[in-house]
Amino acid sequence: MKQQVIRIREEAGRCLLCHEPKCSEACPHGVDAGRIVRALNFENRVGARRQLPAVHFCENCNAPCMQACRRGKLDVPVRLRDLFCNLYDLHVEVPENKVDLSIDFCGVHCENPFFLSSSVVGSNYDMVAKAFSLGWGGVAFKTISLLEIREASPRFSALSKEGRSFIGFKNIEQLSDHTYEENLDFLRRLKRDFPGKVIIASIMGRNETEWTRLAADMEAVGADMIECNFSCPQMAEEGLGAEIGENPELVACYTAAVRKGTRLPVLAKMTPNINHMEIPAKAAVAAGADGIAAINTIRSIMNIDLDSFLSEPRVNGQSIEGGYSGKAVKPIALRFINEMRKDSALAEVPISGMGGIENWRDALEFLLMGCGNLQITTAVMQYGYRIIDDLKEGLSDYLSLRGFTRVQDIVGQALTHIVSAEDLDRNSIQFPRFVRNDCVSCGRCYLSCYDGGHQAIRLDTEEKPVLDINKCVGCHLCILVCPVQAIEPGKRVQRGALHGNAELPK
Repeated sequence: MKQQVIRIREEAGRCLLCHEPKCSEACPHGVDAGRIVRALNFENRVGARRQLPAVHFCENCNAPCMQACRRGKLDVPVRLRDLFCNLYDLHVEVPENKVDLSIDFCGVHCENPFFLSSSVVGSNYDMVAKAFSLGWGGVAFKTISLLEIREASPRFSALSKEGRSFIGFKNIEQLSDHTYEENLDFLRRLKRDFPGKVIIASIMGRNETEWTRLAADMEAVGADMIECNFSCPQMAEEGLGAEIGENPELVACYTAAVRKGTRLPVLAKMTPNINHMEIPAKAAVAAGADGIAAINTIRSIMNIDLDSFLSEPRVNGQSIEGGYSGKAVKPIALRFINEMRKDSALAEVPISGMGGIENWRDALEFLLMGCGNLQITTAVMQYGYRIIDDLKEGLSDYLSLRGFTRVQDIVGQALTHIVSAEDLDRNSIQFPRFVRNDCVSCGRCYLSCYDGGHQAIRLDTEEKPVLDINKCVGCHLCILVCPVQAIEPGKRVQRGALHGNAELPK
């Protein structure tokens, strides 16, 4: 089964994720091939299996879907017939019941926890209306201010790896470049046309008077919450964005000014460009914030060209530090959220989590760490609003299969398992276990253990790994580097329990 899953993942990963998949149009049996492969790309195997018809048409089909596949214009079409046959053979439990994904956040009812974060993906009426129509629960509208915004061109860059178009993303974008009146009209119309959706108005002022005015105006046009942008890392003027979030006194001052202008729930959006996010977060809550939004993007420099020495994005031969986002920042976001949740003053404060959410598994990690609401940008920029299908379906199926009846039941469930360094068990070792039947004798584990570990692996006559338990420290580097997942965690034993030629516990 494990190797089947690997084959499915790798072949599905070759898909171009087309806007209008020709493979779906070509199927004589009405199978939505593009939708199935898209679900597989977003870790939604249950949803993909649900899309397959009960009758196995693929086995004896001449696969016109493959002939239509646009990937064939580059190299070889996605092997859809083999992919679907493998999926048919894979045991996947498909729940019949869907779970209600609604959740209350800061006293506001949300039909699901998935929101667009304050960025280009939620910056005008038409964009947000499309997202709402597709099933997003809400939006943190792109930050509204009284500033005159002039954006640079280009303003995006990406960090890619092994076939992924980007795992990390850099932007030097600032705030909304629509006029103040246009933005107020966008919010007014969105609330009129989508009364059941949640609108978070993100704002940024230059002084207390502006913060108060902005908050009052957002409430007047129908916003459900206010988000204070204390964290944009690339503002052109001093004393704005992340410079506020790095200063607890300014955070408190401007939060109080916002509180003065509105009765709506107020979120303080935190910058990760500090060591201890809980300090400004507590200042915000003490000054009247009802919740925290975290994290914003991380200051970064990316992709220096080795010929021209120019960084990206290049604006007439120059660049600046910009905001880093995408899948690669998720561990950093979860770390900050954990630290805030562990602070007694913030333990019960609602958190809207963001930073690297791409699929339902990523979203679940933020919920398990204590977030009650989720915001997404970079994945939408890469794949479109349609990712909401797999976000909702994947989360619902997980909850149903695990016996949960609502999202709130899982919020914060992982927190007790994150402990301080002195509390870790350091008196036992969990040795790796080699699955010899799955091993392809590539020797990657040997290379990594010898050159980057503890020289605890040798290769036998078949070039398969053999463990020296006297040298192995149980670091699990070998498990991480194995390209075919032929190494697994074994049983845990007390240090010193095995000596010499003793066998590992099975």
